[in-house]
Amino acid sequence: MSLIHSTAVVDPRAALDSTVSVGPFTVIGPHVRIGAGTTVGAHCVIEGHTTIGRDNRIFQFNSLGAVPQDKKYAGEPCELRVGDRNTIREFCTFNIGSPGDLGYTQLGDDNWIMAYVHLAHDCVVGNHTIIANSTQLAGHVRVGDWAILGGFTGVHQFVRIGAHCFTAISSVLVADLPPFVMCQGQPAKARSMNFEGLRRRGFSPARISAVKAMHKLLYRSELTLEQAQGQIAALTADTPEAEPDVQMMLAFLAQTSAQRGIVR
Repeated sequence: MSLIHSTAVVDPRAALDSTVSVGPFTVIGPHVRIGAGTTVGAHCVIEGHTTIGRDNRIFQFNSLGAVPQDKKYAGEPCELRVGDRNTIREFCTFNIGSPGDLGYTQLGDDNWIMAYVHLAHDCVVGNHTIIANSTQLAGHVRVGDWAILGGFTGVHQFVRIGAHCFTAISSVLVADLPPFVMCQGQPAKARSMNFEGLRRRGFSPARISAVKAMHKLLYRSELTLEQAQGQIAALTADTPEAEPDVQMMLAFLAQTSAQRGIVR
């Protein structure tokens, strides 16, 4: 208990590991669970059915686990799930899920979340992402591993963002962003693939060449999406080591609705 500031209000029913530290004037509700090594700064409110893993660093003035901004929500015990080793900077708002979808909002492991980020109900963010200041995710958004969202990015509800993507500052996404794609604009348009990011993550030259080929087929060959998918599938014949990258792209494109489409 010496790690909990005397002015913090922690409900006795909350389950905090003995190594959790809680700063001044923070409020923690009865259904909150926090794992070992996590630090919670001053003036935070953590409420709802919220589970937070190990070794997270939660800075001051965050609101985690509040009810969703959804008029249909009627008090159901939906959840917020936060994994391990995340950094959550000031003034972030993460809402619980809604009964109309997953019933939970989820942030994975090893993410770097900057100030003023909003995760609306039923968002699912993967691992190793960077989400820069004032990025706003509407409800039901999906973000893949290693994605980087530039400051002030706005994402429409139900949009999917693939792994290894990159959005420029103030991008507005109203369509799905396939894996590896870099985009910019309002609405966002595809500009290139995130080649530098792939190099930093240890992608071989052959795998990067396969990603370049996928970009060409999607954006520079005047093919329909269906035609591009067929030719993307054939890339593994010449580059078998790119099989996981090709399959990830194909799986993403297969789930894209005709109504939503992809960023072009």
